[in-house]
Amino acid sequence: MIEKVYNYSTEDHNAVEKIIMDDNLNYIHMVFNKSEGLPVHMSNSNVYMTILRGTLSIKLGEQEVHEYKKGEILQIPYGIKMDVKNFHDQVLELIVVKAPASKNYNK
Repeated sequence: MIEKVYNYSTEDHNAVEKIIMDDNLNYIHMVFNKSEGLPVHMSNSNVYMTILRGTLSIKLGEQEVHEYKKGEILQIPYGIKMDVKNFHDQVLELIVVKAPASKNYNK
């Protein structure tokens, strides 16, 4: 078999699944229910967030919280303070791609 197959959760419970963590990129699947999200942190690579469903509420740097919906893709540069949350009733589901791969998360 030439291809490699990866799986991710299809459940609605809180999840941060590190699907692909290699030297090329990091591919992470995230699911957050209302009032869930990530701890405030700095972007450690170029980050691309694809909103698959729900509404992402995100504060970047010192700007106000902005909201993004299903079908939108965010590009966030390296070294930006990020506060990622779901403030809405609908489940938030994201795919996060870091390229180049963050060396901090390759394990």
